[in-house]
Amino acid sequence: MDFKTFLFEWSPNPIKVIAPALDFSAYVFMDLSKDNSALQRFDHSSSEAWTHYINGYLQSRNKSIAYGGYLEVRSLYTRSDHFSTKSASDSRNIHLGVDLWCAAETPVLAAFEGVVHSFQDNTNYGDYGPTIILKHCIETVEFYTLYGHLNRSSIKTLHKNDQISKGQVIGWIGRSEVNGDYAPHLHFQIIKNIESYEGDYPGVSSQNDLAFYRANCPDPNLILKLY
Repeated sequence: MDFKTFLFEWSPNPIKVIAPALDFSAYVFMDLSKDNSALQRFDHSSSEAWTHYINGYLQSRNKSIAYGGYLEVRSLYTRSDHFSTKSASDSRNIHLGVDLWCAAETPVLAAFEGVVHSFQDNTNYGDYGPTIILKHCIETVEFYTLYGHLNRSSIKTLHKNDQISKGQVIGWIGRSEVNGDYAPHLHFQIIKNIESYEGDYPGVSSQNDLAFYRANCPDPNLILKLY
């Protein structure tokens, strides 16, 4: 069985990684790709403007969480040198996880049983901010899940190899001033081979590297089952 099939078949029901008290009816899809003309109407460099846009999107639909983003080509990364190079094909603008946009301090849940692999506060402008990576070994299949843009309390008392239960609250969504200067959200990513990374892993790919990252970071919706 290949890794994608394993993930999809592991749970017939959607797995929550955020907001345990909210039903899935509170979720709505949101397009943040470069093709969404609505995103051209505000300043991409402003986390306040992003927060205003996302909150308005949720309120107009009477929803609490907006989701989406896997392999989405986004213009928002052009605001940060962290993602840019002189070559367009080397610049990173293809999103490798699923984002869940919601209120700051929303609880974040472990998708699977596992242990703490690593954690770190990634403080570059446009980076993850506080980040947790969990290691899982299920039916001899080893893989990792990454939870980015948390608050600093999420990593304050963690230790490497701490045991984590499926559905356990492992952190909380961070505010813009600590989460890399984004509107509050969770970046959730599945990683087959973590290589030598600790507390960090690329969450955005260039076109040149996309084949590798698409294979190593399958669509989180295989377990979230939101679309």
